[in-house]
Amino acid sequence: MTGSLALTVGLAVLIGISLGLLGGGGSILAVPLLVYVADLPAKEAIATSLLVVGVTSAVGVLPHARAGRIRWRTGLVFGSAGMAGAYAGGRLAEFIPAGVLLTGFALMMLATAGAMIRGRRDTPGRAAPHELPVLRVILDGVVVGLVTGLVGAGGGFLVVPALALLGGLPMPVAVGTSLVVIAMKSFAGLAGYLSSVSIDWGLATAVTTAAVAGSLVGGRLAGRIPENVLRTAFGWFVVVMGSFVLARQLPDGVRTHPLSWAVLGLAVAAAIALTVRQSRRRHADREVGAGTRR
Repeated sequence: MTGSLALTVGLAVLIGISLGLLGGGGSILAVPLLVYVADLPAKEAIATSLLVVGVTSAVGVLPHARAGRIRWRTGLVFGSAGMAGAYAGGRLAEFIPAGVLLTGFALMMLATAGAMIRGRRDTPGRAAPHELPVLRVILDGVVVGLVTGLVGAGGGFLVVPALALLGGLPMPVAVGTSLVVIAMKSFAGLAGYLSSVSIDWGLATAVTTAAVAGSLVGGRLAGRIPENVLRTAFGWFVVVMGSFVLARQLPDGVRTHPLSWAVLGLAVAAAIALTVRQSRRRHADREVGAGTRR
């Protein structure tokens, strides 16, 4: 086993832990790992990531299902709608340059991360829904499937926010349900890619095996971490990976210029300051609300 292959397989465990713990982030890790460490072409890396994430998510469902953290109807309907969108996205990707796909991938990551870090406003007295409305789930599923099929993501970084922020599901339930959706859409997206891309099955098998092991560990940890910590950690994780992927798409002269890194540092510092201020404001609002009810 070569050094790069050993490193790829070792880091693949993090893909599984991310999926099992956060319900997403598998492709966010897998695509850069396969492109920059395993040295695969971008489109082959995207197709391979869909296989790895699909299998890993399907196995990762098990600990969440045993713990009752899955809304099956919502997951299956969302996943079915997403499969159609993901297959179409996979076929369309054949006609789009690899650099455009990776740039779109990074921008989508950053937009979604902002939503997760900001969180949703609590509505006093509102109970978490058992299942979400079918028509809304279908529409969200098709849109998310199309986007994730194009950029080679299983979609957890979009599905989890959709379920947790828009649908109002508790974060641990959104994580578990998202794995059902991710598995279905990943296999559909892979089917679209296989018409134009070949896969190194030996590498894919090794990476998948390591990721599956990590997903079982992540699934056991998911129910033991507070919801707000899980959501915020997910958001900042996506910010870091999205920034890295986006930076890699910049021209060499821009990427290595000190001013570029200074601007990036200021942007990150501003984002952290804004997040801390919003978090303190929400905490103060909750304390005021609790005092009023008493």
